[in-house]
Amino acid sequence: MKTVWMAFVISYLLGSLSFSTIIGKYVYGIDIRRYGSGNAGATNTLRVLGAKPAAAVFLLDMLKGMLAVGVGWMLSGGDEAVAVFSGVFAVIGHNWPLFFRFRGGKGIATTIGVVAVVALPPAVVAGAVALLAIAVTRYVSLGSLLFTGLLPVFVLLWYDSPSLLAGTVVIAVLAYWRHRQNIANLLQGRERKLGERVKVG
Repeated sequence: MKTVWMAFVISYLLGSLSFSTIIGKYVYGIDIRRYGSGNAGATNTLRVLGAKPAAAVFLLDMLKGMLAVGVGWMLSGGDEAVAVFSGVFAVIGHNWPLFFRFRGGKGIATTIGVVAVVALPPAVVAGAVALLAIAVTRYVSLGSLLFTGLLPVFVLLWYDSPSLLAGTVVIAVLAYWRHRQNIANLLQGRERKLGERVKVG
């Protein structure tokens, strides 16, 4: 049991490495959370800093999700439930990072990293739906909501794994909670579209 909680704590701390905040502060000299949507994630990094730093943030955030699953797997001796929920703790860390006053992102890139390891086929199918929605509407938030909302559905169709289903349900709930303002904006027609830039300074 001790190693299980150790895996969760390490995963949370991994998730707390907010790469958009780190890159914004130490490479560009700005706090990404003070511009655009105020979100510490890849999409807001794209709006504020551009494509290259956004790509770096996305890949690093995804990698920490993958590493968290690996930590859970190794410390538990291959227990699927521990591996899955280590990934969930990484998403929680991304959303509420200890190192940055609990002001983080929405966890989508980290979620992609987690599910790419534990549930690749459902992730690919849900991701394809999400990308199509983004391509048609240019709303990244809509794609993110579809992706996380469909994950438990496809996991249920693909696997007989209560822990994997529970983990993806928790991830979906976290994503919808973090996107609650985006949901309101979408309903009111005020949501920012992909490609819109934000002036800094």
